[in-house]
Amino acid sequence: MRATSEIIQLSAILTVVTPTPTFSSLESALPCDEAAVRELVSRWREDAGGTYRTWFLWPERLKNFRSLRRGIEQVSADIEAGTFGTAYRGSSLETVVHGVAEQRQIFKGADHPFLWKPKLRIPDIYENRDNQLAFGRMLETCRCCTSEDQVLAAVRVFMDHNVKGLGPSAANLLYFLHPTLMPPFNTAIVKGYNALTGSRVKLGKWEEYLSMRDGVLAINNALRDLLSNDLGAIAGLMFDIGSGRFTAPPLAGDDTDAARAVWQAELAHARANGQVDKAQAAAERQDTTHTEVQGWLRDLGLALGFDVWIASNDRNRACGGGRLGDGCLTSLPSQVTSGPAADAIGLIDVLWLEPKGHVLAAFEVEHTTSIYSGIVRMLDLALSGEPGIARGLYLVAPDSREEEVRAQLRRPAFSRVSDLHVRYLPYGELDRSYVGSDPGFPR
Repeated sequence: MRATSEIIQLSAILTVVTPTPTFSSLESALPCDEAAVRELVSRWREDAGGTYRTWFLWPERLKNFRSLRRGIEQVSADIEAGTFGTAYRGSSLETVVHGVAEQRQIFKGADHPFLWKPKLRIPDIYENRDNQLAFGRMLETCRCCTSEDQVLAAVRVFMDHNVKGLGPSAANLLYFLHPTLMPPFNTAIVKGYNALTGSRVKLGKWEEYLSMRDGVLAINNALRDLLSNDLGAIAGLMFDIGSGRFTAPPLAGDDTDAARAVWQAELAHARANGQVDKAQAAAERQDTTHTEVQGWLRDLGLALGFDVWIASNDRNRACGGGRLGDGCLTSLPSQVTSGPAADAIGLIDVLWLEPKGHVLAAFEVEHTTSIYSGIVRMLDLALSGEPGIARGLYLVAPDSREEEVRAQLRRPAFSRVSDLHVRYLPYGELDRSYVGSDPGFPR
């Protein structure tokens, strides 16, 4: 049920395009026993440390779709206007890719393919204007597409440019534009796909990615009752197989009784190694701390007599013996929801509102999550609805992230931030205000 509700939320943010199925059964998509694959997927879904629970069902994941989509739009606009520049560092592309790389373990290292390698002079989208335009136009065309055929046609046009050093790593950007059509792509995902299907897909070529995509869609279609129309789920399964967390069932030619017994034993005892266990524990602590800070802001706002809004996907989280949304608004006033960014505004962590519906303060808690996405949601609030609807915009983060927050606020992509007075609020100051019940925020 939780995965279903998340896809409903996702459909409110993006246009969901249903891909055309290429196979009607799992048997035609996989050279291994269907019952074994279903058992594997069921175990994987239950794994507290696997990507399904730590990333795919992570509440912050959906918040990032709209902000990354907005960032990709900015990259295309900069390229088309000739203001993108000739370097990755400091560009709008760096801002977006950094936001992708922050999406927990499955996207770790997503920025590497875009980094400039001076000896090889790749990827060749910084010095070659034609290639740069082709890249930007592919992104913009895909952003505006409403059908699978249009998306694939845009990718093939870009493929024809044979841009040196920039292969299907760009598919990680396309995933955030069309999560039902374009699966993420990295070494572990490819390794997992090959292990599960017996394929020999290689990194670096768009043809290989598109071939893998066909297989992923086929498997996903056959296992829709266990997975999701959002291809992030099946990509997470491939990632966990490719990174060694789970073992794929024996392929048809190797499926002897002995091989099946070994696989069953490995599946029965599949547990995270020490490093992954620590990552799982850290993720749980991060989520708890994020909720705790939201609770502080909720209590302060209520104590000061304001109406309080908690992000729509967070309000049912456990907090202080109750629910995070206890005592808070269940809907936002029309002044806030009248603009096109209403869905994104509803995902802002905490809002304090005056009785007339004006937002006195908006807070985005960035414990370890993408500062970039938080800033974009703030801009959505400030630049939509009635003029001056939001007075105070705060990025709330640990004291140790101060320089990271300020560096993001200085990015050229956020030139409007200084005009809108988005401010950094460290945990230490908030903690002192919470204890003393005197927040000292502008009123």
